[in-house]
Amino acid sequence: MIVVGIIGLLAAIALPNFLKARANSQASACINNLRQIEAACQQLAVLKNMAAGATIVYPSDVAPYIKLNSIGSIPPCPAGGDYSLLPVGANPQSQCSLGTTVTPPHILQ
Repeated sequence: MIVVGIIGLLAAIALPNFLKARANSQASACINNLRQIEAACQQLAVLKNMAAGATIVYPSDVAPYIKLNSIGSIPPCPAGGDYSLLPVGANPQSQCSLGTTVTPPHILQ
């Protein structure tokens, strides 16, 4: 009985740490995806001589400039957010719908 109680106590202590580590890794992966999308938008804007304020269609315009995942699509946000683009010249140009609604935030800085 004592052993089960000790294991339960250790699990209660460790579980929040595992959840926090998962949230941190999801945020890091999302920010990395945002960086790739941002770089793809900048390459596209330079190659097509787009002026500030021009719009880029996501994902069809940026897909050729991004390393795609195993199923041939742009990697999604691991926490379930959606990516969107702001007009050319905005800083940052790519954003996640989760943004500051989660901790840690999914914001490209």
